[in-house]
Amino acid sequence: MCPQTQREHAHLVARLLRRENRYRRAHRIAAYWPADGELDPRPLLNAAREGGKAVYLPVLSGSIGHRSSIKLRFVRWITGETMRPNRFGIPEPTRRGRHSRPARHLDLILVPLVGFDSACNRIGMGGGYYDRTLAYLKPPRSWRRPRLIGLAHECQRLERIEPRPWDVPLDAVVTERRVYFKSRLNRV
Repeated sequence: MCPQTQREHAHLVARLLRRENRYRRAHRIAAYWPADGELDPRPLLNAAREGGKAVYLPVLSGSIGHRSSIKLRFVRWITGETMRPNRFGIPEPTRRGRHSRPARHLDLILVPLVGFDSACNRIGMGGGYYDRTLAYLKPPRSWRRPRLIGLAHECQRLERIEPRPWDVPLDAVVTERRVYFKSRLNRV
């Protein structure tokens, strides 16, 4: 997909998501820095900051020698702040401490994905970082925080994904064409 199409998709996704109640009510939103063709959430994050919302980016946290123990923490992202690449080359905020939050303190997390289905099952990059970080959300409860929304290009939609026992389900997936909801009862 060419860079121009990727930019167009990012703006269309931002426009669709800004209409959703869960986004409008959220005060603390986390997303990711795009890598490897992931849909770019930065247009949405810029709009969120302009609207007075606090924006967070993930940082790897845990033992470097034990990949299975690494989880994500979320650090408040300030425009113009210094970023440094993590071990995968993905930029992370350099601030930590009081600027860092666990997932449960956020209202909405925008999640990257490699593939999804219309039931909002997700395939990630294979590291399991989001699933380990968000495992506390299983089993699903009638109310939980944060809400999880995948951002994707429509071309990433698959017919069906068989979820694994450790997979944490998304509440919705937003593409340049539409919003897919897990169920009508759990509408974002």
